Amino acid sequence: MPAVALLSVEIHVPESRSLKDKRAVMRSVKDRLRRLNVSVAEVDHQTLRQRCRLAIAATGATNVDVEQLLGTALDEIERRDPGLIIDTQIEWLA
Repeated sequence: MPAVALLSVEIHVPESRSLKDKRAVMRSVKDRLRRLNVSVAEVDHQTLRQRCRLAIAATGATNVDVEQLLGTALDEIERRDPGLIIDTQIEWLA
């Protein structure tokens, strides 16, 4: 049976001075994550200029495959923009 998980990532963008600055950073993050074949959406804090919550959904053949994919997604965020992630939470949907 396929595995489905939702990873919630709380992000802090300290250098952002406006919503436009934050959107530019988040657009870059989301574009890089989509290359990993995951779904990404900004789900909270849209009106705050230095904070964001992303939801990243992934599917795979097994839980291990999905965990590795979501781990790769977190690594990709940290690789390009270290220190952005302040909290993560994973929820298994199937």
